Amino acid sequence: MILYTKRFTTWQIHLPNKLLKKAAAVAVCVAAVFSILSCSATNERSNPIVIWTDNEELASYVELFNATHDTQAVIIYKKEAVRALPPAKDEQTPDLVIAAALKTENIRKYFSPLEFMFGEHKLTKNTFYAKLLEYGTSRGTQYLLPVSFNLPTMVFNKNNASFITDDHIIMLEDIKSAASKFTAKNEDGTIYLTMGYAPSWDAEFLYNITKLKGAAYKEDEKVFSYDENAIQQVVQYCKNWTASSNESTATEQNFQFKYLYMRKFNQLATDKCLFAYMPSNQFFTQNQNESSTISFRWLSDGDHIMVEDSIVSLGLYKKARNPQKAKIFMEWLFSKDTQKLLMERMKKMNLTTPQFGIVGGFSSLKEVNETVFPIYYRELLENLPMENYLSVPNALPPRWDTIKSRIIVPYLTESIDTRNGHDAKTLEQRIDAWAKQAF
Repeated sequence: MILYTKRFTTWQIHLPNKLLKKAAAVAVCVAAVFSILSCSATNERSNPIVIWTDNEELASYVELFNATHDTQAVIIYKKEAVRALPPAKDEQTPDLVIAAALKTENIRKYFSPLEFMFGEHKLTKNTFYAKLLEYGTSRGTQYLLPVSFNLPTMVFNKNNASFITDDHIIMLEDIKSAASKFTAKNEDGTIYLTMGYAPSWDAEFLYNITKLKGAAYKEDEKVFSYDENAIQQVVQYCKNWTASSNESTATEQNFQFKYLYMRKFNQLATDKCLFAYMPSNQFFTQNQNESSTISFRWLSDGDHIMVEDSIVSLGLYKKARNPQKAKIFMEWLFSKDTQKLLMERMKKMNLTTPQFGIVGGFSSLKEVNETVFPIYYRELLENLPMENYLSVPNALPPRWDTIKSRIIVPYLTESIDTRNGHDAKTLEQRIDAWAKQAF
């Protein structure tokens, strides 16, 4: 007789003697299997995938992953993930690191090659943007997988679309020409009523056009290297632009102070200026409720669109404790169906602070951008990122945002100011001063 208890009822099953031993053996096997499965589930949860990230959006992704997998994952927030490597002696070792600015000269030191993800597993290289994949390589080997990226945009009011000559991109000379046509003064020519755009209004704009013109910032032993000629060409171009179109840097900044003190979308709505600069994540996040009035073009030189430095990448830590489990998460994350579900979920959550796309940017998967993003961002129906235009940054030093804000941006801001002579600090002098402070 075998007793099988279900809820509060005991069922008695009478079997012939010959079957009794077999049935007992089966019962023991079943009990063993349930015991193993129970222990396995417990182990899966007690030994989760550890993910270091600087992006709070990953918490929602991990929540969905855990709800649909026996394998579990946990998030540990790291503001500057690449600088936190290697982990401290008493710190939990990461399996995966998913963060911005992981591409440094040390990626081979901290991360395992990921070429295997394109062999026995489900990923294929042609599903990714080729330049983004290349960004994650070192000496021809894939160490990082791109997750998301952003692009620079010039934003304008649709009522002023007649000033824009191209449906997809806008070049520096186009911005200058259109801005000049938009600019207007009062009858006696003493006061600016409108000003199309000014180089001194936005330091990020200045920085991005130096990249576009070939500044080629790159990590090196000193701090970083750059192309001096490219930067000087931009400086001179901006000074000439200011002098010929807006009189002086003082005039530009006075106009900005008087009329453009509000958020950029509101600036455009006043019709006091023609353009505003912003990266794509800012534009599409803010534009969700204003798409009927605002449009954009990709900032380009006609051949390239410079990918923002903050590319989010994924790396498998070289000393990961759960590399096999990490593969499961990677395959899940880099699936079109998963990313579609993540975006649907984000929309349904109706967050008070909207998020853009996948981990705050365009997906590294081409098909997701082409088929899923336009559902949520209607402006992309007519102007998707063009793969052949994308140009990625070089390996940059850790703390690049800080270096940029304390060295490059002050230098560019001072250098294009028409009020300054030749006594401003050079970029090299600023780098030397930084190196002495940092080391």
